[in-house]
Order: sequence, then C-alpha cells, then structure tokens
Amino acid sequence: MKNEKFMSESMQYLKEDYSDLYEGIVQLNDNVFSGKVLDVKTQKLIAIAMVCGTSDDRAIKAQMINGMKTCDISAEEIIDVLRIVLLISGKPAFTKSLEILYSIVK
Repeated sequence: MKNEKFMSESMQYLKEDYSDLYEGIVQLNDNVFSGKVLDVKTQKLIAIAMVCGTSDDRAIKAQMINGMKTCDISAEEIIDVLRIVLLISGKPAFTKSLEILYSIVK
C-alpha cells in the first residue's frame, strides 16, 4: 500500500508543511499493512470490521472505499465482515455500516 493516498485532506497539508511527520505516518502505515503473515487484503478487511464497530461514518466510508480501491475488496466480502460486526458490535453498528456500504455501491 506504499502508493496509497490518505483519505484525509489534512494529510496533504502535513505532507507539504511537516514532511518528516508525514513520512513517519506513511512508514507506520506500510509497516502495519505489510502482508507478512496475513495478506494485505485480509488486514484491510480486519480494519474495515474494526472501524465499523466504532460507528464513525466518515472513517467507515473511507476504509470501505480505500479497501475496494486498493485491495479489490468486493461488496460481498464487506457483507461477510458486517456479519461479524453484527455479532460483536450489535445491530446499530451493523445497520449504519450497511447503509454506508450501499451508499457507495448503489
């Protein structure tokens, strides 16, 4: 995911004004999404599940879009993830995440 663009517009400002901090964040991202044991797609599906459990609309949408774009994650794979979200985080987190998914794919 080395060539990935960050979803937050503020990252561009950070890149321009504080390049050392920006590079540190890029390196952390690359170290986390390394694919050393779990492949990067599986790691991204885990990230989607975790953020869906938080019910943070903006973060959920960003993670879903990013996963679909960078890892070729399908809506069906996200639905499988959302089944786990329903079990672990409950119906409100599940339904909010489902609505966000459908706003992206429909």
